[in-house]
Amino acid sequence: MATVPIVLAGAMTVSLNLAGPVDSASAAPKKPMKAKSELAKTLREILLSSAKSNASVAVAPAKYTVAPGDSVSSIAGRFGLSTASVLALNGLSWKSLIFPGQVLKLSASAASPGAAPAAAPVGGSGGRYTVARGDTISAIAGRFGVTTQAVLTANGLGWSSIIYPGQTIAIPAAGTAAAPAAPSPAPAQPAPAPKETGTSYTIVAGDTLSRLAARFGTTTAAIMAANGMGASTIIYSGRTLVIPAGGAAPALAATTVSSVTKTNAAPLTDEMAANARLIIQTGRRLGVPDRGIVVALAAAMQESGLRNLNYGDRDSVGLFQQRPSTGWGTAAQLQDPAHAIELFYGGPSNPNAGRTRGLLDIHGWQSMSIAQAAQAVQISAYPTAYAKWESSAWSWLAQYR
Repeated sequence: MATVPIVLAGAMTVSLNLAGPVDSASAAPKKPMKAKSELAKTLREILLSSAKSNASVAVAPAKYTVAPGDSVSSIAGRFGLSTASVLALNGLSWKSLIFPGQVLKLSASAASPGAAPAAAPVGGSGGRYTVARGDTISAIAGRFGVTTQAVLTANGLGWSSIIYPGQTIAIPAAGTAAAPAAPSPAPAQPAPAPKETGTSYTIVAGDTLSRLAARFGTTTAAIMAANGMGASTIIYSGRTLVIPAGGAAPALAATTVSSVTKTNAAPLTDEMAANARLIIQTGRRLGVPDRGIVVALAAAMQESGLRNLNYGDRDSVGLFQQRPSTGWGTAAQLQDPAHAIELFYGGPSNPNAGRTRGLLDIHGWQSMSIAQAAQAVQISAYPTAYAKWESSAWSWLAQYR
């Protein structure tokens, strides 16, 4: 039999690799897109809303004076700035506190008003310069054709002093002597301990007021008072000091108090002043030198605004924002101002002996700058921030002693 081919003419389904059924021509049409007029209306509403929001943000001034109830974040939001930028412009940390009457910079231009545009000519009359980010005393001195020591002397700064953006410093005239001429070469041996009537001593390299006070059995404040020195006075090799009678420990003399209180000290509320007094009284009771008390005042002002806070960064609380989680004690203990102050000073009376280090437990703190000594205890992310409170702290020590 012959083979006859058979063709199946029935319906065949061919796969088109579709993900779902194909709509038939008779299916209901999809919802049409919004008309162009409706889209334009929506866009117009968005733009109007944005414009109204922007209109509520005031133009940021170069500087702003803090008012009661202000916070850094509220000030930043008022002028359309980021909180981080305001903190950075003013050398503040996230847990820094501000107070009414404090002036904050809100723009970089505020950091350098009237800054000298170019190096002072040789033989010029000098002037003033506003420190910019990245500046150092030596770089500024080189720019104006003067020596580093001349700039330090003109501003009452020491080699360990810290400068910060926005600070205004005096620039001496080119050719100005770096420091007063030494009256005579430094002696090979230190002077003997003074008699009851006091004596003089010629400074040698490496001397500091605190070391001299310890050597002669007196206090830093007594030496400063006897020589009419202020908190920012620097000493140098060859200078002759009057050493008061051994064992004398007077409070700051009127001349010293006057020179200290001429600084623009930050104003204190009653609460802040009470805490400052407690820091000073505790320091006196523990035998802490004046410089150590100034370190404590500067640290407390930077950390809490001299207030006994029940909050802070993470679990930080109290005057010094000490943290229970890092072994300083319980939250209740750290909010007891007297206990917190003793923890900061440390030493033989340290309530946490062997667990946390206070100022007196740190080797060589006396030769550190105020900011370095505070940072050695606090271990802050902003180690130089304490420096801006040094002058105020000396003033508070004189006022609330």
